Amino acid sequence: MTTTIVVLGGGYTGVMSAVRLARRTRRADVRLVLVNPSDRFTERLRLHQTAAGQSLADHRIPEMLEGTGVAFVRGLATSIDPVRREIRVAGDDGERTLAYDHLVYAIGGVTDTRVPGVGAHAYTLDGPAQAGRLAERLAGLGRRGGGTVAVVGSGLTGVEAAAEIAESHPAVRVILLGHGEPGSMMGDRARRHLRRALDRLGVEVRTGVEVTKVLPDAVELAGGEVLPVDACLWTAGVVAAPLAREAGLRVDGKGRVVVDATLASVSHPSVYAVGDAAAVRQAWGEIHGTCQSGIPSAAHAADAIARRLRGRRPGPFRFGYIHQPVSLGRRDAVIQFTRPDDSPGRFCLRGRAAVAYKAVVTGSPPKMYRLSRRVVIPARFLARAGGRAGRPDAAR
Repeated sequence: MTTTIVVLGGGYTGVMSAVRLARRTRRADVRLVLVNPSDRFTERLRLHQTAAGQSLADHRIPEMLEGTGVAFVRGLATSIDPVRREIRVAGDDGERTLAYDHLVYAIGGVTDTRVPGVGAHAYTLDGPAQAGRLAERLAGLGRRGGGTVAVVGSGLTGVEAAAEIAESHPAVRVILLGHGEPGSMMGDRARRHLRRALDRLGVEVRTGVEVTKVLPDAVELAGGEVLPVDACLWTAGVVAAPLAREAGLRVDGKGRVVVDATLASVSHPSVYAVGDAAAVRQAWGEIHGTCQSGIPSAAHAADAIARRLRGRRPGPFRFGYIHQPVSLGRRDAVIQFTRPDDSPGRFCLRGRAAVAYKAVVTGSPPKMYRLSRRVVIPARFLARAGGRAGRPDAAR
């Protein structure tokens, strides 16, 4: 009988899982389906560039899947029944039901908008449309001769966005607001370079602050201070999509699917969760959501399913971080090399060398998918294909 494998999500992890499954199961009687609301592949690593008004390459998921035999379904998954092994998908032509034998749950996280006013008045980097709206606002401010933009969240996503906006729109005042020092997870040299770059670009950094409310034309800080702004970009916090919890899958406090050592759901083993959607522990601690960890997890899930189909036992997922690549506009960057637990190592790259390194990291996933259609890339090499995902960081 034909085995049906459905991949939910067409981002970095979903496409990786689908392409690798196609290669791993090419001699088996398998039907592969990838479901995503859009046929456009979003390079989340570059969304801060979109927000600054830059044009990116237009990658399409069906083109990435060409020749693999993976069927693409454009639609939004509205519910999962893990007992009946069915998914409800809403598309342009109405709702349909997809049955599956194995499911790869690759729906990434979204911005945490629970702070009052964020959902109504702040911009996010949750996708090209959202980032594009900020780009339009910034262009309007430029035509008016300037304005003030607050970037909330001093994690690396906030740093990249603040630097990109300041460089692309020098007439705009950019204020970076966060709990901690930008680059606090980096070593001293990398952190000093990052801070000098922000100073050079004119980014005003305010640490030790908490934004308690976003207003139409201001942000309110803990203590009552009201800071007037013309736009607010929110990068402080991420939450998992609610679909897994609503389906009855066991999830952690952040809504991520709790998985075993092979990345299968501990409550429903026919479901594999990858990337930001999975709560994954290693010997050194818990993995946090990045493209760097997401792509290897997606490849491992594909390999685990393929092994199960052949009656073999999947091995455990093992992963360690190698770097923290951060762009600081188009002409500067810093790369902090790390220990496996993502703590800073001894070495870092800065300036032009870091820009070249970051360009390779950011541009490698689409190239890797094309290569993966022809060969199986050893899993140990896949960690080098991703940097920090273009997603909200927890405020530091």
